Amino acid sequence: MNNFESTYALLVRSEEKNRTRLETLVYAILILSAVVSIWQFAHQSVAFPIDKVANTPVYALAAQGS
Repeated sequence: MNNFESTYALLVRSEEKNRTRLETLVYAILILSAVVSIWQFAHQSVAFPIDKVANTPVYALAAQGS
């Protein structure tokens, strides 16, 4: 008679259901926060310096240079 059980079999048999639910919730929150961060970054407006020059009248640029 062989009483040997693998370490994996012992871990699976002793798995806690509440801990599994908590881990799932934590992973879901982490993934959701990453998605929200990426979404916020993608919708953030960026002001390039060339936009300021492109929208400035030519006579104002000439006055700044002198």
